[in-house]
Amino acid sequence: MKTPLLSILAAASLAACAPTAKAPVATTPDTTAAPATPAPPDYRAQAEQFLAGYNAEYVRLYTASAEAEWRSNTRIVPGDTANSGATTRANQRMAAFTGSTENIQKLRELLEHKTDLTELQTKQLETALYNAANNPQTVAEVVKRRIAAEAAQTEKLYGFDYKYAGKSVTTNDLDELLRKETNPQKRQAVWETSKAIGPTLKEGLLNLRDLRNETVQALGYPDYFTYQASDYGLSRDEMMALVRKINTELRPLYRELHTYARYELARKYKVKQVPDYLPAHWLPNRWGQDWGSMVDVKGLNLDATLAKKGAEWQVKQGERFYQSLGFPALPESFYTKSSLYPLPKDAAYKKNNHASAWHMDLGNDLRSLMSVEANTEWYETSHHELGHIFYYQSYSNPEVPPLLRQGANRAYHEAIGSMMGLAAKQKPFLAGLGLIDPKTKTDQTQELLKEALSYVVFIPFASGVMSEWESSFYADKLPADQLNAKWWALSKQYQGIVPPTNRGENYLDPATKTHINDDPAQYYDYALSYVILFQLHDHIAKNILKQDPRATNYYGSQEVGDFLRDIMRPGSSRDWRVVLKEKTGEDLSARAMVDYFQPLMTYLKAQNKGRKYTM
Repeated sequence: MKTPLLSILAAASLAACAPTAKAPVATTPDTTAAPATPAPPDYRAQAEQFLAGYNAEYVRLYTASAEAEWRSNTRIVPGDTANSGATTRANQRMAAFTGSTENIQKLRELLEHKTDLTELQTKQLETALYNAANNPQTVAEVVKRRIAAEAAQTEKLYGFDYKYAGKSVTTNDLDELLRKETNPQKRQAVWETSKAIGPTLKEGLLNLRDLRNETVQALGYPDYFTYQASDYGLSRDEMMALVRKINTELRPLYRELHTYARYELARKYKVKQVPDYLPAHWLPNRWGQDWGSMVDVKGLNLDATLAKKGAEWQVKQGERFYQSLGFPALPESFYTKSSLYPLPKDAAYKKNNHASAWHMDLGNDLRSLMSVEANTEWYETSHHELGHIFYYQSYSNPEVPPLLRQGANRAYHEAIGSMMGLAAKQKPFLAGLGLIDPKTKTDQTQELLKEALSYVVFIPFASGVMSEWESSFYADKLPADQLNAKWWALSKQYQGIVPPTNRGENYLDPATKTHINDDPAQYYDYALSYVILFQLHDHIAKNILKQDPRATNYYGSQEVGDFLRDIMRPGSSRDWRVVLKEKTGEDLSARAMVDYFQPLMTYLKAQNKGRKYTM
């Protein structure tokens, strides 16, 4: 209804425009009604309907793909292509759905109307579009070839027959020899055996590099490394700046550890001339990423105790630990369907010996692939892998759509698992379990040294060698005749490690790291996870348990469990940066990690007085 003034103005206007009076003319009344204004599109309802159907089909195809991958990783028979064929077909079906042209078009259409959608809807749509970039059917033939190539590479990777001293050996056997062998010549032979697989993988890896790049370029990403970094909301340059910052923050401590290790290992191997750089075969790890076994802390040597407990006890005890924090028991299917222990020596097939956790149906089918033996390394690994499993279990709830059933970011999964592995090895925790005598006198400096040789030493490998090499490999298209040279240049620059002999381009030593082949362009996840680990642990120790971060006992703390579940339960439905700041009070920073190892610096500087620094 118009106001009186407007009514008058309207009437005056009409009068002024009225025609001169004429004789009346017969007319037919106008009965045509004005067309109704169409209702605006309900984009929120459209998104809800689309996502309901998408999530249901996503879960169905994801489960089929996971089952096929599980068979390919747990039953590798030389010459048998049945598993790889089934895996290829399952992955192709998954790829055809997630990357379908129709789905991509609908996702883009809906995302043009973000302001009309809920935050949860937007997050799901963006995740689905990110997933589509890995399998866009606009380049269906490229995706098909990539999937087939990945399946073939997996078979080569885990079906390789390592030979040492004329006998077939497993990677577990090689790792054990590198931890214990003291003869440098024998160590070199073991180390070279561990690298023998490289040439077998070279052609396949170069082919995969091209296929992976071509795949994501179809949706506008310049290269595969940039695509993976974007999952964090970061560009390639931003991701590399972040990992370089972390590496720089820990460099002073790593420099002391490197100097210490050169002199200690030269003494151990009875070498008079201390080398400027660490020979790779001197180290107790195939890639020099963990030197922890260099130190045995008196009173904390668990191998003998754990040997009496057995491998199965370690897994079951890991579950009891999580239950003590208030997590529910694992489903019985975890034990009946997982592959937890080494295969019998006479088994007619092989399996992937790299520990991993599997969320088979994005629901309650939880499995782990391990080769647990009764020793300290597998004790920690069991706790780590169960961290993934309980993370899966936590976000498998109705409030988190299947598309968002993943970590807050990829590093969070590793952070939770690694933190629980760290907690399970601290003295008060071990004493509480009866694995050591509570009255046992231990040297805290040696404990810190052992931990630093694992956690700190890992950072230059993960944030330096692996991240820099893969960034160059994918984004700069590192030439095929420079792959090994680049790897060893980075190893020298970041780790201060050199090979025992010249390693030409007839080798491919980076490809001996499984992640280069089957978990590509994401290894910075692990470096970031260690930073997050120490931030979370620092908060738990100081603010919840009121304990020294270097001597904690999480066991039985419901409050610790509540803190962790608050982080784990939302999956990726909340921004990872917001979650970290909210729970710890600070942004991503190596501050807590540097603080944790600060007491060790005084000791190392005293040990290294008069020694030559080369980094």
